[in-house]
Amino acid sequence: MREPRMRNTKKEITDREELHRILDQAMVMRLGMIDGERPYVVPLNFAREGEAIWFHGAAAGHKLDCLRAAPAVCIEVDRFIGLRTGPGACDDWSSAYESVIGFGTAEIVEDAAEKLHGLRVLMGKHSGREDWEFSEASVKGTAVVRIRLDTLTGKRSPA
Repeated sequence: MREPRMRNTKKEITDREELHRILDQAMVMRLGMIDGERPYVVPLNFAREGEAIWFHGAAAGHKLDCLRAAPAVCIEVDRFIGLRTGPGACDDWSSAYESVIGFGTAEIVEDAAEKLHGLRVLMGKHSGREDWEFSEASVKGTAVVRIRLDTLTGKRSPA
């Protein structure tokens, strides 16, 4: 895969901690997948752990079918900071934002202990706790996916 390059390097975020901060603060991630010969994108709740992204969902469905057929994925998160307005021409208007895009490989986790770990990572992000217990039926009936990230890039347009 060709390494993505940013055209406007003045806006590029290269600090790994900053990229991770943006991922950790984002509540919704867009997951881009391959659906045959066309792209398929869905919004998801997610959590980051190191260089991995976790998400969960129904144990069957179109998303899992796409991932089984082609596990290469792209993720995107963003945060709209504000609108900068000007007195006249549209050139005076701009959006302030920060965003992260990553490429990686999705893996549907089958091991029960790993699934539990992923679910605890997810709950930890949203609750601040990692001591959650899940019923065996819940774990069995839930798909847990780990994305192993290969690349991350970030961009910021200041206010």
